Amino acid sequence: MTSMRFLAAFLFLTMPMAAFAACEGRDLRDDLPNEVRADMVQAAAAIPYHEGNHWIATRGNTVLHLIGTLHVNDPRMGPAADRLEPLIERADSIWFEMNSLDLADFEREIMGNPKVALITEGPTLIELMSEEGWSRVAQALAERNVPAWMGAKMQPWILGSVLSMPPCLLRSSEEAMQGLDRRLMDIAYSHDVPQHSLETGTEMLALFTATSIEQQARELEMFSGSLGTNADQLATLSDIYFEEHHAEAMEFLRRDTLARTGLTPEDFDPIWDSFKLELLEGRNRNWMRHILDFQDQTAVIAVGAAHLHGESGLLNLLTIEGYVLERSAF
Repeated sequence: MTSMRFLAAFLFLTMPMAAFAACEGRDLRDDLPNEVRADMVQAAAAIPYHEGNHWIATRGNTVLHLIGTLHVNDPRMGPAADRLEPLIERADSIWFEMNSLDLADFEREIMGNPKVALITEGPTLIELMSEEGWSRVAQALAERNVPAWMGAKMQPWILGSVLSMPPCLLRSSEEAMQGLDRRLMDIAYSHDVPQHSLETGTEMLALFTATSIEQQARELEMFSGSLGTNADQLATLSDIYFEEHHAEAMEFLRRDTLARTGLTPEDFDPIWDSFKLELLEGRNRNWMRHILDFQDQTAVIAVGAAHLHGESGLLNLLTIEGYVLERSAF
């Protein structure tokens, strides 16, 4: 696992995320020179299936509706869910990264098992990181009203995922925690549509705990300069999402994270590539084991939008398996 694990935990797990409406941010693309923005758009456009949040894949009597989701909330999320409700109501089944029951079990495992969430023995992060690195982490904790001693005992990937969220998200109310995944789960429940999981909590946890605490601490320190993802970055990603340009969102995130870390491209690019290989492409291929079992039914597959595009994205993998794809309204 790479030093992008905390970014992945924030962006790609369907964990409860607070309302984007609580954060007032602006689109950072407006600050980019025209030639830089054009280069970013051009790079994204070269990627297979680079846009579209709703695609229909058909093979024989099997029809799959792939919905790219955003796990954080936004004022535009309600109307989008309302437009998708008739589709969910007619479906034979709906598949999420993890369905509501499995997600609840996963959350309980993380929050209720000290060995999963905390460092229960051995040195704390204060001892595992340099004084300068820990100082940056402690400052980010203070901005979120989290005591430094508490953060020092968190597993690095848990701590990093918390620090990847701006303070405005952490202050939001429970009732506002409704990304598109959560909304579609509620819709499926109201219409008695069976919900299934494409992966288990055990599989997800294994991804984030595959390396030692010492290595995770080094990775966290390496990216400590980018901690404190702000409301502007989230606003930008949300705007791009509702433009249905998910490949562009990933390209913006890559460039913005590189700038925030202060790393050289030579140091950063292998980390980013490993992140995509493990957290996106690897999971996509694992999910395809379930998806290819679907026969003679209409199913909805609702997963993070970043899983749709690319050579190893779900859309291209379905094309390889003989599905005919058509973009549909979102």
